[in-house]
Amino acid sequence: VQLQASGGGVVQPGGSARLSCAASGFTFSDYWMYWVRQAPGKQRELVAGITTGGYLYYADSVKGRFTYSRDNIKNIIDLQMNSLKPEDTAVYICNARTRSRDYWGQGTLVTVSS
Repeated sequence: VQLQASGGGVVQPGGSARLSCAASGFTFSDYWMYWVRQAPGKQRELVAGITTGGYLYYADSVKGRFTYSRDNIKNIIDLQMNSLKPEDTAVYICNARTRSRDYWGQGTLVTVSS
């Protein structure tokens, strides 16, 4: 199983970034796919994701600024992040789940700083 996240970097406050996660080694369409972030010294936070039934979730802290997308043909998920704030600084990690399995990628660092 591989979950390879990309697209992180340093972004100025108010700027945008787009993250992608390429998945392989499992039946992508069977899994709920999420973006989770971990800021320095803080617990992991579920940012956005979609279940196999199509339920789309956003954390309150990112609603209206982040847009999640999923492509079951290419086996990728994306996260378009706009109006970034310093508090969005974190490692963004791709997570694939079912009721019995839970896979995690390495993540990509997004730093929002001037």
